[in-house]
Amino acid sequence: MTISGKTIAGIKIPDSAMAGQATELLREHGSELLYNHTLRVFLFAALNGQQNNLRFDAELLYVSTMFHDLGLTAHYRSDDKRFEIDGANAARDFLRGYGVSPQSLQLVWDTIALHTSPGIAEYKEPEVALLNYGAALDVIGKGYDQLSNTIREEIVQQFPRNGLKENMINTFFDGFKHKPHTTYGSINADICACMIPNYQSKNYCDLILHSPWSE
Repeated sequence: MTISGKTIAGIKIPDSAMAGQATELLREHGSELLYNHTLRVFLFAALNGQQNNLRFDAELLYVSTMFHDLGLTAHYRSDDKRFEIDGANAARDFLRGYGVSPQSLQLVWDTIALHTSPGIAEYKEPEVALLNYGAALDVIGKGYDQLSNTIREEIVQQFPRNGLKENMINTFFDGFKHKPHTTYGSINADICACMIPNYQSKNYCDLILHSPWSE
């Protein structure tokens, strides 16, 4: 399905060459589950921005959304960084090829890096807050009642959920099961605790009490 320039639930999918190439990278390296999730996240995010009369760059939000979970994929994931950082770094490298300003590069990097950081993202720039909102709505249903059944159904009809509840935890875990230490201090540590028998994350209190300081 060609989505460039298409309007869904009142939101136009950006149709620039940059947006199109970002979509193709997602198609190439992401699964069908991640592809549909990602497009829903963009629509949810843009709708929230529209409803709240926020001024945001739809193209940068779109590219950020296309890359926000690519750090989970074999092509983009590292051995030692949080998956959000892998996606943010990939997006920054991608955008440099389009001559994007340093300010916009930083905005996209922050948008992706902070998309799993509740309590922080919502107080940042609109693009950062909106991606966090859209991802949370699609994965855990935060803000579910802020959209009508009609709008939700239109979006899901275009981009089916593919058993997201049953499959998303495995999808996340597959992206960082080789580096569970990178989830310390993030919501992804909960996924490791769910998926790894007897998993013990670092404990901040222990780190304080066992620091090399004498007192």
